[in-house]
Parts: sequence; structure tokens; C-alpha cells
Amino acid sequence: MNHPTPSSTRPDPFLTAVIPVYRSANMLARLHQRLTAVLDGLNKPYEILLVEDCGGDDSWDVIQQLAQKDQRVRGFKLGKNFGQHNALLCGIRAAHGQIIITLDDDLQNPPEEIPVLLSKLSEGHDVVYGTPVRQQHGALRDMASTITKIALQSAMGAENASKISAFRVFRTRLREAFETCNGPEVSIDVLLTWGTTRFSHIPVRQDERTDGVSGYTARKLLTHATNMMTGFSSVPLQIASWLGFMFGILGMAALGYVIVNYTFSGKAVPGFTFLASIISIFAGVQLFTLGIFGEYLARIHFRTMSRPAYLVSASTDWTSGETE
Repeated sequence: MNHPTPSSTRPDPFLTAVIPVYRSANMLARLHQRLTAVLDGLNKPYEILLVEDCGGDDSWDVIQQLAQKDQRVRGFKLGKNFGQHNALLCGIRAAHGQIIITLDDDLQNPPEEIPVLLSKLSEGHDVVYGTPVRQQHGALRDMASTITKIALQSAMGAENASKISAFRVFRTRLREAFETCNGPEVSIDVLLTWGTTRFSHIPVRQDERTDGVSGYTARKLLTHATNMMTGFSSVPLQIASWLGFMFGILGMAALGYVIVNYTFSGKAVPGFTFLASIISIFAGVQLFTLGIFGEYLARIHFRTMSRPAYLVSASTDWTSGETE
């Protein structure tokens, strides 16, 4: 999708803040106030991209109001709820700045920490994550996060993979590595590994959410973790291979036990319980492995359908005289 070019009345931004918005109408004005205060202090031209992920509240109305008051604000409304990373991809592709900042819309990522990330980026890194000093996630989200980090370890190193977060800064040129990427499953962190190995992280403050609840339900968390593992990693296939190998050894050991027991005692192993247990174990492993293969086949099937990662249904750029 081609996005609007900057208006001739706007200076070319150096920084672009990309924020996926989901049911945060009550927080956007405060977010805008704090974010602009920080970015103004950096003395560099900037823009703020708010991508409304069809949350069903008044967020789009608020975004339009902010865009009318502040020409540095640009808004995009997606046609349906595509997900946080898909919304981020929309904003990243529309960004005009040389450096992109991503943060959540709930003010848990304090805008006041942005200068810290930019300072770390200037040391020669391409991507810097703001790692919360104090994590505030539940057990289920921690489990999904752990799965995600396992999938990223080989690409960015175990230490950096363990520190990823939604609060990140990176150089816009990295998007060239995934400009042709399309499909319903998107992971910004994985896409960034396609363009660089120069990752870093730095501790930052994380505030408590003061309004509403997180849009990350248990189902969404598990779905994202599954997509990470099967959509961008071969780890599940490797696990399936190792399971097959280990249970093959187990089967040979069980056969050896039966033969040795019969040879030295002249008695066969008692039948039903032993046989039923072995069959159940091996059938379960086979079904689990087939399920993994099925997930990969499903990914291939969905990609052949050429489903878009997102669809923009409205933009504040369109109402300001610019064309898509």
C-alpha cells in the first residue's frame, strides 16, 4: 500500500513516533500532551502517527481532533481489527522520519524515557529496546513472552531477545528489508532481525495503566506466541524431530525389555496395560507432531491467499488535501 507523502508545508521529520491505538480514547489527549512535550525538547522535527486498530470506541474521533489541532499528528484507521503488530507495520511504512519510535497507547511506556533510548541508539546500534525495570505482567503473558523470546534468540542473541518490549527505537532504513512482506501474521521484532544484527537494550521505567484494560486477552497472547513460533521459526519442527528421535529410542528400549524378559524368564510381559500405555504414548506424540506440520501447512495456505497485513479505511491525510 502506498502512503501519502509529506505535505510541502511540513518540514521533513527526523523522528516518527508510531503508536497503535486500541480503545484508548480517554488516554490519547494525555499521551499527546506528554509526547509532544518530550519531542519538542529534543529540538528535532517530528511527526506522530496514530494507527487506530478498529477498537470500536471514540478513538478515531479523538485522533481526528488531534490532527486538526496539530499538523504533526497523522492518523490512520484500519478497516478491521488486524492486531497490534499489523497496526505498527502500517505506521512504520507510512513514517517519514529517519528514526522510528514505537510505544503503547496506554502510557505504560513513559514518553519521558524516549531521550534515553535515542542516546543509546546513537552509540551505533540499529535497534534499541526499552526494557521495563519492573515487569507487571501476569503468568500467562510471561509464558507467551518466553515463547516469543525463544524464537528470537538465534536472530538477535539470547540477552537481547530476553529484553524485547513494545517500547523501541530503530532506524527507518531497516524497513527496506521487509518492504515486500505481506500476510496476516506479523511480528515487528522478527522483521527487524531481517535487516540488522545490531540490537541493544536499556532499562526504562514502566508506569501502571491508569485507564481501561489491556487489549491483550489470553487468546491473543497465545495466538501471537504460536504465530511467532510457527510463522517465523523452525523451532517447532526441530522439537518434533527430537521428539520422534527420543520416542524411537524409547520404543527400542521397550522392545529390548520385552525380549530380555522373555529370554531369561520365559514369560511375556503382561499384555493389555503395557501395550495400551505404549500405544497411547506413541499415538499422542504422532498427533502432536502432525499438529505442528499442520500449523506450517496452514501458514503456507494463508500466504498463498495473499491476505493483506492491514487495510487503511480512513486517514487524516486524505482530509487535508493529500491523496493516497
